[in-house]
Amino acid sequence: MAVIQKVIPPEEDGATVRHILRAGLHFSSRAVSRLAHGGACIFVNGAPVHTPHVLRAGDVLAVETEDRRPPKAAVTPGNWPLPVAWEDEHLLIVDKPAGMTAHASNFLPDTPTVAGALAWNRGTDFLFHPVNRLDKGTTGLMAVAKSGYVHDLLRRRLHTGDFRREYRAVCLGCPRPERGTVDAPIGRDGTSVVARRVRPDGAPAVSHYQVLARGEGLSLLALRPETGRTHQLRVHMASLGCPLAGDWLYGQEDPLLIPRPALHSYRVTLVHPVTGARVDVSAPLPEDMGRLLRERFPAGTAV
Repeated sequence: MAVIQKVIPPEEDGATVRHILRAGLHFSSRAVSRLAHGGACIFVNGAPVHTPHVLRAGDVLAVETEDRRPPKAAVTPGNWPLPVAWEDEHLLIVDKPAGMTAHASNFLPDTPTVAGALAWNRGTDFLFHPVNRLDKGTTGLMAVAKSGYVHDLLRRRLHTGDFRREYRAVCLGCPRPERGTVDAPIGRDGTSVVARRVRPDGAPAVSHYQVLARGEGLSLLALRPETGRTHQLRVHMASLGCPLAGDWLYGQEDPLLIPRPALHSYRVTLVHPVTGARVDVSAPLPEDMGRLLRERFPAGTAV
């Protein structure tokens, strides 16, 4: 059971639990309402209290953050491999394989899901709160909050210096210059329910890139998105004339080269929303991208 604790300082003597939850611990109004009606999950000095309770200096306020409500829809558990790269009582960071979606879809009913893999390992009452979602074909690190409270805190930080994501990609050709920023709005393509494209009336989208190595008709890039638009990195690299290897939607389908877009969520760096500690996790390239490096790049190419 994840618990948030706060010792009430002298300057907050006389404040209500509700005030501290909102102003001091940054619970959303919805979360405070859920706690207020969720039974015994708020405690002061070990005794259960309600949100109107008046606090005194030195009181120890403790809040159980684990969600108590059942999932809105049943999750089908699946015995699918899903390595955990980092975990504590508040969140975990998984290393998602290719071919796995975050949630089940009516369009892809038999596809492995992160939600199903966690339900298999953690129980069907485990509520899935993905923070940074990855496309089905994208591999690598994906943060999952264990409560709606932690999820809300992390989502607010997602595109700030307190939550940074770095990717590795293999692209066709090599962008010029070899280091730069793509600041190009992204919107729906208009001819497809899936595809996006750069368009002046799209949502703001910014991506930073750096070429790490050049191979036989390919380049290895480090990519860092500032925003989180659908297919952002794939669209931005295609807009430079260097689509991701294997990207059937924005480049060329080539199963012999790699059967998916060659994109990997390589590193997640965040400030822990509860402890304030710095969390820095990286995941090695998956086998298919590693093979491209071995076969098409100079020996010893590092990611």
